[in-house]
Amino acid sequence: MNVSCSGRSAKGEPVIVLLAGMGDGLDKLAPLQKTLSGRNRVCSYDRLGAGASDAPAGPQDFAAVGKTLTGVLDRVAGDRPVVLAGHSLGGLIAARYAPDHRDRVKGLVLLDATSPTMLADVKKAIPASAKGPAAELRAQNLAVFKGGNPEKLVIADGKVRSAGNIPVEVVKHGKQYLAAVPQYGPRLERAWSAGQRKWLALSGRAKLSTATKSEHYIYLDQPGLAVQAIERVAAAVRPHA
Repeated sequence: MNVSCSGRSAKGEPVIVLLAGMGDGLDKLAPLQKTLSGRNRVCSYDRLGAGASDAPAGPQDFAAVGKTLTGVLDRVAGDRPVVLAGHSLGGLIAARYAPDHRDRVKGLVLLDATSPTMLADVKKAIPASAKGPAAELRAQNLAVFKGGNPEKLVIADGKVRSAGNIPVEVVKHGKQYLAAVPQYGPRLERAWSAGQRKWLALSGRAKLSTATKSEHYIYLDQPGLAVQAIERVAAAVRPHA
């Protein structure tokens, strides 16, 4: 596993762990990590099949990637509280992981996290009868969700479960970026927005906001906004908060 940590924080304060989206390595998160490390202990890692980490031995599910994440947290955080901040697929993994690990995950930031019902959303928004680029987009998404991705991760839809009354910030993009499929793009955008609202069920302290100047990569389009969201959650988790 390729793991990177930087910054320092006092004993008992949370460790922030960044999770990249599908196809991205921790190098893409490096500027965000550097900024956050000015006042926090921050770590990121390449999941199996991504970046500089080994390829997975075979197909993975959320339990498998969760086991890997636990190993990373054992190494970088020990018994300290953790704030998970994930983008896209990284956000989905963080949100699926947190309910089963309430003892250590004390805060979440989801930056345009993959919808908990993305597979169904795509099938509903783009019918099987679609042609051209829309048909290609549908087929590509279905293949990816069935494990046709570098991480060999089978991405199944599921109900959003509570992670306890922890601080959660859900940030969705505000600029439409599916112009390549104009006939179905608006449907996909509406489905995506609905998926972001579903993540609010993670906690009674969950909040949803919109990065109005961002497409999918919020932490690149509006890095200051991403930093502020993560630091707000980290501050809420600190013992003196």
